Amino acid sequence: MCTIGETGQNGVCKQRPLICSILDPNAWFKPERLHPQVESLIYWRDVKKSGIVFGAGLVTLVAISSFSVISVFAYLSLLALFGTVAFRIYKSVTQAVQKTNDGHPFKEYLELDLTLSQEKVQHIAGVAVAHLNGFTAELRRLFLVEDLIDSIKFGVILWVFTYIGAWFNGMTLVILAFVSLFTLPKVYENNKQSIDTYLDLVRTKLTEITDKIRVAIPIGKKPVAATESEKDK
Repeated sequence: MCTIGETGQNGVCKQRPLICSILDPNAWFKPERLHPQVESLIYWRDVKKSGIVFGAGLVTLVAISSFSVISVFAYLSLLALFGTVAFRIYKSVTQAVQKTNDGHPFKEYLELDLTLSQEKVQHIAGVAVAHLNGFTAELRRLFLVEDLIDSIKFGVILWVFTYIGAWFNGMTLVILAFVSLFTLPKVYENNKQSIDTYLDLVRTKLTEITDKIRVAIPIGKKPVAATESEKDK
């Protein structure tokens, strides 16, 4: 785990990003890195729109946890289809009675361009591959014990996850993650200074403990001779 002030560009830890980012809220909550529409939703810029998306998503996830995915998808699709057909008929009857020609009620959405450009797909794929490569390299470093202390910390995290898995099933974790997505960013934004203060204290204590352990158990460090030979190269 990197110490305070050991971050590189964009606030990302220069070494061991997986361990470092766990207690770094700036690595989790960066609205400028999000798409403007996504940022507007999860940070509740438009309360009405965010409320609709949050409510609909939560109801869908709760339904999936109680019924099969196929049943939930079929019922929701039928409900949406019934609503659009009823609205289409209502608008057609209204136009016939009033003798107006407003056109198709969903014309705006029918003309909406939903295609993905090749450049956009390549950009998304490039970002995904970069993150996947970094994640794979970090897991290799932790599992193959490049640094004993970091691997022990990773083991503690996995041990905590065993209890989380025993308490909650997969769907419950998905629901909690969805709720957290719409709550934690806004909470952090409104209380950033106080949260950062407490997390700095935690990181400082963890750094002190880590340094003491490294002194007591000097494993995972490169030998001096190896370091000097690397410098000669």
